[in-house]
Amino acid sequence: MPRTKGDHEARRRDVSEAVWRVLAARGFGGLSLRAVAAELDATTGLLTHYFPTKRDLVKHALDLLEERSGARPRRAAEEGLPAVRAALLDILPITDAAVDGNRIWVSSWDAALADPELSGDHARRYGRSRDRLRDMVATAQRLGDLPPGDPGRVAAGAQSFVLGLAVQALFDPRAFPPRHQVELLDDYLAALACAPPAGGGPPPPS
Repeated sequence: MPRTKGDHEARRRDVSEAVWRVLAARGFGGLSLRAVAAELDATTGLLTHYFPTKRDLVKHALDLLEERSGARPRRAAEEGLPAVRAALLDILPITDAAVDGNRIWVSSWDAALADPELSGDHARRYGRSRDRLRDMVATAQRLGDLPPGDPGRVAAGAQSFVLGLAVQALFDPRAFPPRHQVELLDDYLAALACAPPAGGGPPPPS
């Protein structure tokens, strides 16, 4: 009996689930056609129908990572500074699921940086996240929760802060337990709320 489109889509979903399990267990460093085939209890020959090359597999894994990250539950918060805080908390590795997700993201950087096209795709992913944060910052500024200024600059700084904090927490979880991460974020936001306007402060001394 010939395979139907539904059969093909179901098989592709199975393959994606196997890719995700390999990522969760080994990160991008352990991602290979052989590893995914073993997870799927299939042959590497079957996988080449979906991923003719290792690069195709990595690209699919990066797309899958973005898709899973976008679909995860988000904290609810009122608009303004509470919404900015909730969005930044969603990035930090302060739950088991968030730790796993951040490990996969960090392990993806090497794979993306090794390929200009994949690196550009990753840059656009982070850019979209920054744009969403920029809109939240702009609302917080409009409501008076944050000083006026360039919301894109504030968003870039906030994204950089939480990504750096996430990496430190992954490498040294004892020094950066979840409660301490939240405290550091709240300190950062408190300073941000009292800071001079973004891009509008006095020039640095010459």
